[in-house]
Amino acid sequence: MSVVRWFASLLRQADAGLRLMLVFTILTGVIYPLAVWGISRVPGLHDQAEGSIIQMDGHAVGSELIGTDLTARDPQHDPWFHTRPSASSSDPLGPGDPSTSGGSNLAADNPKLIALIHQRKTAIAQREGVPEQQVPADAVTASASGLDPAISPAYAYLQAPRVARENHLTDQQVRRLVDQQPHGRALGVLGEPTVNVLDLNLAMHHATQP
Repeated sequence: MSVVRWFASLLRQADAGLRLMLVFTILTGVIYPLAVWGISRVPGLHDQAEGSIIQMDGHAVGSELIGTDLTARDPQHDPWFHTRPSASSSDPLGPGDPSTSGGSNLAADNPKLIALIHQRKTAIAQREGVPEQQVPADAVTASASGLDPAISPAYAYLQAPRVARENHLTDQQVRRLVDQQPHGRALGVLGEPTVNVLDLNLAMHHATQP
């Protein structure tokens, strides 16, 4: 008799467990994903849900959320604005691997990081034709993700003369392009003003078209 009661109790517990599993399977496997998908279709959220893809002439050219550091065919004639360096790159200035996210995890007083920053500062100063002391901090320090899509206005202005020269534009034209880019802070109050590099390069590309 005790065996029968034990077996009946086991069946009741199994039945309760199966019912609970079925309920949570429907909630978390069907209803919740559909709710999230439905919210992502709301106007104003759709672009963010799809990766904030930037289109040009009907083609995807990148994302506003991921840094795109274009490489010049001839390093001596570099027409592009550049992002911050990435710890994922073997080259001091990049470009980094956009499929990999992460920082170097080196402490601020790490000799390797100090030497790398000095190497970056020297390379950027030579590329832009300015003294090393004019190179802003964000130009030589990688972001935590290594995929920062934005730079400071100061770094954009530093690159403007080279970009203008290589694209046959005037300094005033290129600086005006920088000025026209949103210099917003996160949530309007967090962090420093920034300029999206991909947006800036696209604006510069349009400015060179006849």
